[in-house]
Amino acid sequence: MIFMADAELVRVLDYILNRSDANSIEAIAAAVVRRKRDLSLFGSAGLPDPKRWAQKVSSEININASLEGIRNTVRNMVSEMLKREAPELSDEQREELLNAWVPDQREANNAAGASKQLPSDVLATMVHQFIAFSTGIMAPKEDAALRKELGAWPERYWESFPPLIRSLITNYLNGTVSEEEFASKLRTGLQMVSKS
Repeated sequence: MIFMADAELVRVLDYILNRSDANSIEAIAAAVVRRKRDLSLFGSAGLPDPKRWAQKVSSEININASLEGIRNTVRNMVSEMLKREAPELSDEQREELLNAWVPDQREANNAAGASKQLPSDVLATMVHQFIAFSTGIMAPKEDAALRKELGAWPERYWESFPPLIRSLITNYLNGTVSEEEFASKLRTGLQMVSKS
């Protein structure tokens, strides 16, 4: 049988023939068997091909409803991942992380209008001052200067920290993470939540 191959088919065949290992071959074989079964099952029953049916249905879905559905699906996936990968976190900490990473629509709208992001260097300084105060290693002079300038600065700092940073600080102060792990996660967290 002679046929003209499209570029995608050529890439697939190249992968199968030249680069796949035993595990890849098993996965490919299982996929081929499943696809052949679907085509014969749906074709013989007079039903549409699953791929074409999925494309048709997806083109008919209201875009706003599908975006909200995608957001909910992603939130659920992240929530399950947090439960699985970080079982030591409390429900409140998980919710804070979840809202920082995948805010629900209302929170996303509120955050877009209300939040004023701080530059990462300012936020880092605030975190280090808050940690020093919370662990009792801050010099009384520094605390007094901050209170003179900002009033109840620890409370004001805490309120201004994004939920992700609050969660990292809480884990560190509770002893859940080491100092090195906290420093590493803080760098990543600051990149995620800061504007510069």
